[in-house]
Amino acid sequence: MFGIYLKRELGRRKKAALVIALGLALGIALVITVNSVSAGMTQAQDKVLKSLYGLGTDMTVTKAQSAPKAGSSQGPNFKFDAKSSSKTTQSSDRVMTQGGQALASSLVTKVAAQKGVAEAVGAITLNVTKVDGSFTQGKAQSSTSGSSQQQGGPGGGTGSSSGGQPQVQGGGANFSVNSYSVAGIDVTNQDLGPLATSKITSGKTFTASQTDAKVAVISKSYAKSKKYKVGSTFKISGTKFTVIGIATPDSSESTTDVFIPLKQAQTLGDSKNKVTTIYVKATDSKQISTVKKTIQKNISGTTVTTSADLASTVSGSLSTASNLATSVGKWLSIAVLAAAFLVAALLTSSAVSRRVREFGTLKALGWPSRKVTRQVVGESMVNGLIGGGLGIALGLAAAYAVTAISPKLTAQLGNTGGGGGMGGGPGGGGPGQQSASSTMEIALSAPVSLTTIALAVGLAVTGGLIAGAMGGWRASRMRPADALRSVS
Repeated sequence: MFGIYLKRELGRRKKAALVIALGLALGIALVITVNSVSAGMTQAQDKVLKSLYGLGTDMTVTKAQSAPKAGSSQGPNFKFDAKSSSKTTQSSDRVMTQGGQALASSLVTKVAAQKGVAEAVGAITLNVTKVDGSFTQGKAQSSTSGSSQQQGGPGGGTGSSSGGQPQVQGGGANFSVNSYSVAGIDVTNQDLGPLATSKITSGKTFTASQTDAKVAVISKSYAKSKKYKVGSTFKISGTKFTVIGIATPDSSESTTDVFIPLKQAQTLGDSKNKVTTIYVKATDSKQISTVKKTIQKNISGTTVTTSADLASTVSGSLSTASNLATSVGKWLSIAVLAAAFLVAALLTSSAVSRRVREFGTLKALGWPSRKVTRQVVGESMVNGLIGGGLGIALGLAAAYAVTAISPKLTAQLGNTGGGGGMGGGPGGGGPGQQSASSTMEIALSAPVSLTTIALAVGLAVTGGLIAGAMGGWRASRMRPADALRSVS
């Protein structure tokens, strides 16, 4: 009886039911779209952080760079052979550590022993500035111009001179400067640290036995610019390295050009038994903040930076879009939903007021108030579910459109301050001055999760209940006498 009556009544009021359903559908579709875009923003931000931070890395431990002493020079210093002949090519490398003050390698073991730490590895980041070029020696020549005038002797006379002091003509220098980044990694654990963000697309990666081998893995972009391939050799400060693999970043362009074993990097940077960054993986991702406090408490003088700390430094259009989706989008969704629920409730209540004769007659035939209320609520629930179905369809279509278009967003990672930030240096090898210029482009997607679908269904049911509750309450107050008064 309930189902038959429900079907007949909804069929009689198709327009009213459609208006209610569409109102709920628009609100639900907006919620799905905003939640999906917000999820896409989170994924995009995770790509940015992982590409600079290291896959599987939960935090990094660094130490802020100490202030330079008065009178000390921090600029590059190159020395060349002054006895070289004319047009002889000169070349010099200057290798400097980056990413804050160097830490003792023994701290890696100490950090790994802290409560809540699953594993920790050390890495060192270097910046190599290479200067190549040549000097050209000038030639001394005497002036032979007859028109040159000389101040005369006593009496102030002037006269012509057929000779003069020798002058050096020609000569000079022509040098090119090339700067690139080098990351020294622990080859025994490559799943944590700078190389974890890339995959080997040509050649092979390091083996556990190559802890002090003169081999290197280079980034795809650097290999292309230098025309290197597997088997090529190059020198850093006189040490020859052989390319064994070419790495391609998983999610963005890497800022590390060369990866070499940690011991070799320590030797090049004159930093024996030193690291600039310690990469840490926690046993429980939900306890990262607790682990951070533990490390800071037990290992003084260090800066512990988590992905949450780094996320606050991400700027660019990604950050702007994320803020809009989080604040404006969600508040707009709430406002539209509230309006949709209110409109549905008012339309349902208005429909009930036009059914005075119907409900009064049903009560006169013996229907109790609860049965009349159940009938109105049932009709509203069906309207809500129809609106939910339409809203899910519209929301999925909008999310699919965003994913298909894939708008490009830029993300720029700023310094976290004090030299203690992470991911700013080359290849995510810890903090560094290059972080301010680390900009990447991310394609936005709008993934729809089952949780979002469940939320949409819940909102549809809620909207139907709110509308049905208001209409049912009004219907339950009607009396058979009201039906008789409505008969003309």
